[in-house]
Amino acid sequence: MEVIYLHHPYKKEEIPTDRVVLALGYFDGVHIGHQAVINRAKKEAEKRNCKLAVMSFNQHPSIVYKKLDAETMKYLSVPERKIELMTGLGVDYFYVIDFTYDFGTLKPQEFVDDYIIGLNADAIVAGFDYTYGPKTIADMAHLPQYAKSRFDIVEISPQVAENKEKISSTSIREALDTGNLTKANQMLGYTYQFDGRVMHGDARGRELGYPTANIKIGKYIRLPKVGVYVVSIKVQDKWYRGMASIGYNITFEKDREKTVEVNIFDFDKMIYGEKVTVRWHHYLRDEVKFTGIEGLIEQLDQDKIDTETFFDSHPEQISNASDSRAEMTE
Repeated sequence: MEVIYLHHPYKKEEIPTDRVVLALGYFDGVHIGHQAVINRAKKEAEKRNCKLAVMSFNQHPSIVYKKLDAETMKYLSVPERKIELMTGLGVDYFYVIDFTYDFGTLKPQEFVDDYIIGLNADAIVAGFDYTYGPKTIADMAHLPQYAKSRFDIVEISPQVAENKEKISSTSIREALDTGNLTKANQMLGYTYQFDGRVMHGDARGRELGYPTANIKIGKYIRLPKVGVYVVSIKVQDKWYRGMASIGYNITFEKDREKTVEVNIFDFDKMIYGEKVTVRWHHYLRDEVKFTGIEGLIEQLDQDKIDTETFFDSHPEQISNASDSRAEMTE
Protein backbone atom coordinates (compact mmCIF):
# COMPACT_ATOMS: atom_id res chain seq x y z
CA MET A 1 0.00 0.00 0.00
CA GLU A 2 1.22 3.48 -0.85
CA VAL A 3 0.49 6.19 1.71
CA ILE A 4 0.14 9.64 0.14
CA TYR A 5 0.11 12.72 2.36
CA LEU A 6 -1.54 15.79 0.85
CA HIS A 7 -1.69 19.42 1.99
CA HIS A 8 -4.23 21.71 0.33
CA PRO A 9 -3.69 22.86 -2.32
CA TYR A 10 -1.77 19.84 -3.54
CA LYS A 11 0.24 19.50 -6.75
CA LYS A 12 -1.17 17.34 -9.52
CA GLU A 13 2.06 15.38 -9.80
CA GLU A 14 1.50 14.10 -6.26
CA ILE A 15 -1.48 12.06 -7.48
CA PRO A 16 -0.97 8.63 -9.12
CA THR A 17 -2.45 8.41 -12.60
CA ASP A 18 -4.39 5.17 -11.99
CA ARG A 19 -8.16 5.24 -12.09
CA VAL A 20 -9.52 4.43 -8.64
CA VAL A 21 -12.61 3.59 -6.68
CA LEU A 22 -12.40 5.96 -3.72
CA ALA A 23 -13.71 5.19 -0.22
CA LEU A 24 -14.46 8.33 1.77
CA GLY A 25 -14.56 8.81 5.53
CA TYR A 26 -12.52 9.68 8.59
CA PHE A 27 -12.42 6.00 9.64
CA ASP A 28 -11.41 6.39 13.30
CA GLY A 29 -11.06 2.82 14.51
CA VAL A 30 -11.78 1.32 11.08
CA HIS A 31 -14.76 -0.46 12.66
CA ILE A 32 -17.27 -2.82 11.05
CA GLY A 33 -19.16 0.06 9.41
CA HIS A 34 -15.95 1.44 7.93
CA GLN A 35 -14.94 -2.03 6.80
CA ALA A 36 -18.27 -2.34 4.95
CA VAL A 37 -17.48 0.86 3.05
CA ILE A 38 -13.93 -0.21 2.16
CA ASN A 39 -14.87 -3.79 1.27
CA ARG A 40 -17.63 -2.55 -1.04
CA ALA A 41 -15.15 -0.14 -2.63
CA LYS A 42 -12.75 -3.04 -3.10
CA LYS A 43 -15.41 -5.06 -4.94
CA GLU A 44 -16.19 -2.06 -7.14
CA ALA A 45 -12.49 -1.59 -7.90
CA GLU A 46 -12.09 -5.24 -8.89
CA LYS A 47 -15.18 -5.06 -11.10
CA ARG A 48 -13.90 -1.92 -12.85
CA ASN A 49 -10.25 -3.05 -12.97
CA CYS A 50 -9.30 0.00 -10.89
CA LYS A 51 -7.13 0.56 -7.85
CA LEU A 52 -8.69 0.80 -4.39
CA ALA A 53 -8.09 4.17 -2.75
CA VAL A 54 -9.15 5.44 0.65
CA MET A 55 -9.15 9.08 1.71
CA SER A 56 -8.89 10.09 5.36
CA PHE A 57 -7.45 12.95 7.41
CA ASN A 58 -4.49 13.47 9.71
CA GLN A 59 -6.68 14.84 12.52
CA HIS A 60 -10.34 14.89 13.46
CA PRO A 61 -12.41 17.47 11.53
CA SER A 62 -13.91 18.76 14.79
CA ILE A 63 -10.55 20.34 15.58
CA VAL A 64 -11.24 22.80 12.76
CA TYR A 65 -15.04 22.90 12.78
CA LYS A 66 -15.58 22.98 16.56
CA LYS A 67 -12.22 24.53 17.51
CA LEU A 68 -11.33 21.63 19.80
CA ASP A 69 -7.80 21.35 21.20
CA ALA A 70 -5.77 19.10 18.91
CA GLU A 71 -3.39 18.25 21.77
CA THR A 72 -6.14 16.69 23.90
CA MET A 73 -7.83 14.58 21.21
CA LYS A 74 -7.81 10.82 21.79
CA TYR A 75 -8.19 8.40 18.88
CA LEU A 76 -9.31 4.81 18.42
CA SER A 77 -6.66 4.49 15.74
CA VAL A 78 -3.65 6.80 15.62
CA PRO A 79 -2.13 7.25 12.13
CA GLU A 80 0.27 4.30 12.40
CA ARG A 81 -2.51 1.97 13.51
CA LYS A 82 -4.87 3.22 10.80
CA ILE A 83 -2.22 2.52 8.16
CA GLU A 84 -1.83 -1.01 9.54
CA LEU A 85 -5.58 -1.61 9.37
CA MET A 86 -5.86 -0.19 5.85
CA THR A 87 -3.04 -2.44 4.70
CA GLY A 88 -4.91 -5.44 6.08
CA LEU A 89 -7.98 -4.48 4.06
CA GLY A 90 -6.09 -4.51 0.77
CA VAL A 91 -6.03 -0.77 0.07
CA ASP A 92 -3.75 0.31 -2.79
CA TYR A 93 -3.58 4.07 -2.15
CA PHE A 94 -4.22 5.62 1.25
CA TYR A 95 -4.62 9.39 1.01
CA VAL A 96 -4.07 11.24 4.29
CA ILE A 97 -5.23 14.84 3.95
CA ASP A 98 -3.92 17.55 6.26
CA PHE A 99 -7.22 18.82 7.69
CA THR A 100 -6.45 22.52 7.79
CA TYR A 101 -8.84 25.46 7.86
CA ASP A 102 -8.34 26.00 4.11
CA PHE A 103 -9.22 22.38 3.37
CA GLY A 104 -12.12 22.29 5.83
CA THR A 105 -13.75 25.38 4.35
CA LEU A 106 -13.70 24.23 0.73
CA LYS A 107 -17.06 24.67 -0.97
CA PRO A 108 -18.76 21.38 -1.82
CA GLN A 109 -18.13 21.76 -5.55
CA GLU A 110 -14.47 22.54 -4.91
CA PHE A 111 -14.12 19.44 -2.73
CA VAL A 112 -15.66 17.24 -5.41
CA ASP A 113 -13.57 18.72 -8.20
CA ASP A 114 -10.27 18.65 -6.28
CA TYR A 115 -10.59 15.53 -4.12
CA ILE A 116 -12.79 13.18 -6.12
CA ILE A 117 -12.26 14.13 -9.75
CA GLY A 118 -8.72 15.26 -8.91
CA LEU A 119 -7.92 11.86 -7.42
CA ASN A 120 -9.08 10.10 -10.62
CA ALA A 121 -12.15 8.43 -9.13
CA ASP A 122 -14.39 6.34 -11.36
CA ALA A 123 -16.67 5.82 -8.38
CA ILE A 124 -16.87 6.75 -4.71
CA VAL A 125 -18.17 4.68 -1.83
CA ALA A 126 -19.20 6.34 1.43
CA GLY A 127 -21.48 5.86 4.39
CA PHE A 128 -24.98 7.28 4.41
CA ASP A 129 -23.93 10.07 6.81
CA TYR A 130 -20.77 11.20 5.02
CA THR A 131 -20.44 14.98 4.65
CA TYR A 132 -17.89 17.18 2.89
CA GLY A 133 -18.97 20.57 4.22
CA PRO A 134 -22.16 21.92 5.87
CA LYS A 135 -24.67 19.08 6.28
CA THR A 136 -27.47 21.09 4.71
CA ILE A 137 -25.68 21.36 1.36
CA ALA A 138 -22.85 18.79 1.46
CA ASP A 139 -24.38 15.42 2.30
CA MET A 140 -24.81 12.26 0.24
CA ALA A 141 -28.18 13.42 -1.09
CA HIS A 142 -26.56 16.47 -2.70
CA LEU A 143 -23.53 14.66 -4.08
CA PRO A 144 -25.04 13.80 -7.50
CA GLN A 145 -25.52 17.47 -8.35
CA TYR A 146 -21.82 18.14 -7.68
CA ALA A 147 -20.74 14.94 -9.43
CA LYS A 148 -22.38 15.99 -12.70
CA SER A 149 -22.34 12.38 -13.91
CA ARG A 150 -18.54 12.26 -13.85
CA PHE A 151 -18.35 9.35 -11.38
CA ASP A 152 -20.66 6.80 -9.84
CA ILE A 153 -21.84 7.00 -6.24
CA VAL A 154 -22.34 4.04 -3.91
CA GLU A 155 -23.94 4.79 -0.54
CA ILE A 156 -23.58 2.31 2.32
CA SER A 157 -26.49 2.08 4.74
CA PRO A 158 -25.99 1.99 8.54
CA GLN A 159 -24.35 -1.12 9.96
CA VAL A 160 -25.87 -2.37 13.21
CA ALA A 161 -24.57 -4.43 16.11
CA GLU A 162 -26.22 -7.55 17.53
CA ASN A 163 -28.42 -5.37 19.75
CA LYS A 164 -29.54 -3.37 16.68
CA GLU A 165 -27.55 -0.29 17.77
CA LYS A 166 -25.93 1.63 14.93
CA ILE A 167 -22.19 1.00 14.82
CA SER A 168 -20.22 4.23 15.10
CA SER A 169 -16.90 5.51 16.38
CA THR A 170 -18.81 7.54 18.98
CA SER A 171 -20.50 4.40 20.36
CA ILE A 172 -17.14 2.62 20.53
CA ARG A 173 -15.54 5.52 22.40
CA GLU A 174 -18.41 5.51 24.87
CA ALA A 175 -18.04 1.75 25.33
CA LEU A 176 -14.33 2.11 26.10
CA ASP A 177 -15.07 4.95 28.51
CA THR A 178 -17.37 2.63 30.48
CA GLY A 179 -15.18 -0.46 30.26
CA ASN A 180 -17.61 -2.28 27.96
CA LEU A 181 -14.98 -4.05 25.87
CA THR A 182 -17.42 -6.68 24.67
CA LYS A 183 -19.45 -3.99 22.93
CA ALA A 184 -16.42 -2.07 21.71
CA ASN A 185 -14.75 -5.14 20.22
CA GLN A 186 -17.96 -6.37 18.59
CA MET A 187 -18.39 -3.00 16.87
CA LEU A 188 -14.74 -2.83 15.86
CA GLY A 189 -14.78 -6.33 14.41
CA TYR A 190 -11.44 -7.05 16.09
CA THR A 191 -9.89 -6.76 19.55
CA TYR A 192 -8.97 -3.19 20.49
CA GLN A 193 -5.21 -2.72 20.67
CA PHE A 194 -2.45 -0.18 20.72
CA ASP A 195 1.33 -0.10 20.86
CA GLY A 196 3.56 1.16 23.62
CA ARG A 197 7.08 0.92 24.96
CA VAL A 198 8.17 -0.76 28.20
CA MET A 199 9.63 1.73 30.65
CA HIS A 200 11.02 1.49 34.19
CA GLY A 201 8.39 1.67 36.93
CA ASP A 202 8.31 1.39 40.72
CA ALA A 203 9.00 -2.39 40.74
CA ARG A 204 6.32 -2.83 43.42
CA GLY A 205 4.63 -5.56 41.41
CA ARG A 206 7.68 -7.79 41.73
CA GLU A 207 7.58 -7.39 45.51
CA LEU A 208 3.92 -8.48 45.46
CA GLY A 209 4.63 -11.54 43.31
CA TYR A 210 3.06 -9.89 40.25
CA PRO A 211 5.81 -8.12 38.28
CA THR A 212 4.44 -5.72 35.70
CA ALA A 213 5.63 -4.12 32.48
CA ASN A 214 5.04 -0.37 32.70
CA ILE A 215 3.79 0.62 29.23
CA LYS A 216 4.38 4.14 27.96
CA ILE A 217 1.82 5.02 25.29
CA GLY A 218 1.36 7.91 22.87
CA LYS A 219 -0.64 10.86 24.17
CA TYR A 220 -3.26 10.61 21.41
CA ILE A 221 -4.25 7.00 22.16
CA ARG A 222 -7.65 6.45 23.74
CA LEU A 223 -7.46 4.29 26.86
CA PRO A 224 -10.34 2.26 28.27
CA LYS A 225 -11.64 3.44 31.65
CA VAL A 226 -9.56 3.09 34.80
CA GLY A 227 -9.65 -0.50 36.03
CA VAL A 228 -8.23 -4.00 35.72
CA TYR A 229 -8.48 -5.93 32.45
CA VAL A 230 -7.87 -9.22 30.72
CA VAL A 231 -5.28 -8.52 28.02
CA SER A 232 -2.86 -10.19 25.69
CA ILE A 233 0.49 -8.64 24.92
CA LYS A 234 2.87 -9.14 22.02
CA VAL A 235 6.52 -9.11 23.00
CA GLN A 236 9.19 -9.81 20.38
CA ASP A 237 6.57 -11.18 17.94
CA LYS A 238 5.02 -13.60 20.43
CA TRP A 239 1.63 -13.22 22.16
CA TYR A 240 1.21 -13.84 25.89
CA ARG A 241 -1.77 -13.84 28.21
CA GLY A 242 -1.85 -11.22 30.92
CA MET A 243 -3.82 -8.86 33.09
CA ALA A 244 -3.46 -5.11 33.02
CA SER A 245 -4.17 -2.19 35.29
CA ILE A 246 -5.05 1.29 34.09
CA GLY A 247 -4.94 3.58 37.07
CA TYR A 248 -3.12 5.64 39.66
CA ASN A 249 -1.78 3.03 42.14
CA ILE A 250 -3.96 4.61 44.80
CA THR A 251 -3.10 1.97 47.38
CA PHE A 252 0.44 3.36 47.66
CA GLU A 253 0.32 7.09 46.92
CA LYS A 254 -1.98 10.01 46.16
CA ASP A 255 -1.90 12.20 43.06
CA ARG A 256 0.10 9.85 40.85
CA GLU A 257 -0.02 10.01 37.06
CA LYS A 258 -2.16 7.46 35.26
CA THR A 259 -0.19 4.36 34.29
CA VAL A 260 -0.71 1.26 32.15
CA GLU A 261 0.86 -1.83 33.71
CA VAL A 262 0.69 -5.40 32.43
CA ASN A 263 1.41 -8.57 34.38
CA ILE A 264 2.52 -11.04 31.71
CA PHE A 265 1.77 -14.68 32.48
CA ASP A 266 4.55 -17.27 32.14
CA PHE A 267 7.16 -14.63 31.34
CA ASP A 268 10.37 -13.64 33.12
CA LYS A 269 12.48 -11.67 30.63
CA MET A 270 13.78 -8.13 31.07
CA ILE A 271 12.15 -6.13 28.30
CA TYR A 272 12.84 -2.50 29.16
CA GLY A 273 12.83 -0.42 25.99
CA GLU A 274 10.92 -3.00 23.95
CA LYS A 275 7.99 -1.98 21.78
CA VAL A 276 4.93 -4.07 22.66
CA THR A 277 1.32 -4.37 21.51
CA VAL A 278 -1.50 -4.74 24.05
CA ARG A 279 -4.93 -6.11 23.17
CA TRP A 280 -7.84 -5.37 25.48
CA HIS A 281 -10.21 -8.33 25.81
CA HIS A 282 -12.36 -7.95 28.92
CA TYR A 283 -13.00 -5.63 31.88
CA LEU A 284 -12.57 -7.30 35.27
CA ARG A 285 -13.07 -4.62 37.92
CA ASP A 286 -12.51 -1.03 38.96
CA GLU A 287 -9.38 0.24 40.67
CA VAL A 288 -9.66 -0.25 44.44
CA LYS A 289 -7.68 1.25 47.31
CA PHE A 290 -6.60 -1.46 49.74
CA THR A 291 -5.75 -0.84 53.40
CA GLY A 292 -3.05 -3.48 53.44
CA ILE A 293 -0.75 -5.44 51.12
CA GLU A 294 -2.42 -8.74 52.04
CA GLY A 295 -5.76 -7.58 50.67
CA LEU A 296 -4.15 -6.41 47.44
CA ILE A 297 -2.33 -9.72 46.93
CA GLU A 298 -5.53 -11.64 47.58
CA GLN A 299 -7.33 -9.56 44.96
CA LEU A 300 -4.51 -10.02 42.44
CA ASP A 301 -4.72 -13.78 42.99
CA GLN A 302 -8.43 -13.62 42.15
CA ASP A 303 -7.79 -11.38 39.13
CA LYS A 304 -5.38 -13.98 37.76
CA ILE A 305 -7.95 -16.76 38.25
CA ASP A 306 -10.59 -14.64 36.51
CA THR A 307 -8.21 -13.89 33.64
CA GLU A 308 -7.32 -17.54 33.11
CA THR A 309 -11.02 -18.47 33.26
CA PHE A 310 -11.79 -15.89 30.57
CA PHE A 311 -9.12 -17.21 28.21
CA ASP A 312 -10.07 -20.83 28.88
CA SER A 313 -13.65 -20.02 27.86
CA HIS A 314 -12.56 -17.85 24.91
CA PRO A 315 -9.66 -19.76 23.29
CA GLU A 316 -10.11 -17.82 20.06
CA GLN A 317 -9.05 -14.60 21.81
CA ILE A 318 -5.32 -15.32 21.68
CA SER A 319 -3.14 -17.07 19.14
CA ASN A 320 0.55 -16.69 18.43
CA ALA A 321 -0.14 -16.97 14.71
CA SER A 322 -2.95 -14.40 14.50
CA ASP A 323 -2.86 -10.66 14.15
CA SER A 324 -5.53 -7.96 13.91
CA ARG A 325 -5.38 -7.84 10.12
CA ALA A 326 -6.17 -11.54 9.88
CA GLU A 327 -9.08 -11.09 12.29
CA MET A 328 -10.62 -8.42 10.10
CA THR A 329 -10.29 -10.19 6.79
CA GLU A 330 -11.20 -13.77 7.70
